[in-house]
Amino acid sequence: MYDLKQLECFVAVAEELNFRHAAKRLFMTQPPLSRQIKLLEFELQVVLFIRSSRSVKLTPAGRVFLQEARRLLHLARHAAETAQRIAHGDSGLLHLGFTASSGYSFLPRLLNKTNTLLADIDVVLHEMVTKQQMEALHAHEIDVSLLRVTRDLRNIEVALVAREPMMLAVPRKHRLAKGRTPSLQDLKDEPFITYNPVDGKYFFEMVEGLFQSSGIDTNYVQRISQIHSILALVSARQGVALVPASARALHFDGILLRNFRHAQLFADLFLAWRKDNPNPALPHFRSLVLKHFAISS
Repeated sequence: MYDLKQLECFVAVAEELNFRHAAKRLFMTQPPLSRQIKLLEFELQVVLFIRSSRSVKLTPAGRVFLQEARRLLHLARHAAETAQRIAHGDSGLLHLGFTASSGYSFLPRLLNKTNTLLADIDVVLHEMVTKQQMEALHAHEIDVSLLRVTRDLRNIEVALVAREPMMLAVPRKHRLAKGRTPSLQDLKDEPFITYNPVDGKYFFEMVEGLFQSSGIDTNYVQRISQIHSILALVSARQGVALVPASARALHFDGILLRNFRHAQLFADLFLAWRKDNPNPALPHFRSLVLKHFAISS
């Protein structure tokens, strides 16, 4: 049967796709690394890599095994961390994924509450876009998430914990920076900075759906994943954008965030966790967060 060392070697090579780089990462030389991979392939009776003098590629079986190897290594690390904390008299360790935008306002308030009332539970933070968080939850790489979208809910439970209005970000000398509250019609033909349809899918679909339902043609000039990068472009007068109200915490120079005349345009934030997560710290953390932050949808 294969062991954890072989799994570590396999994951390193699979991620680097280069034996020399993987060996350096593992602080070993290439020959023993190659032997570990060959032993693993022998135990599995499966070819994991296609090797040539110029490249290393995963086979289809190797790509599938990579997901499981990562999960097994995470479980092994989690077991070791749990045992060490129990031995030291501590009570829990919890891995929390969060989106960058939740870190502007909601996450600090949540951590202030949990650090006060759950002082014996250590929270390890992992900044990820929503898509990465869902993958990490399914792979048991994180215990709980603060994310935007609630699709792909296989074995996942969610609770709404924050809702904030969307605001219009404009340069301070822009025509929409003063006067009456801007409306959607005011954005017609405006250079508009929107969200990346993959990494910023939640906000992209919100903005795209808003324009399409109103029959307004869009003039997208950039598609960006992170809100702080969008605000940087607005500050550089590259266009205008719709951002959640929590973006006010970023304090970008040369930008004005204005209320937007659209009553139903809100950004929702959800707490998400796997139903079968065995971490004993999770129920206490989840209960506290829901008690103080849950919102009826």
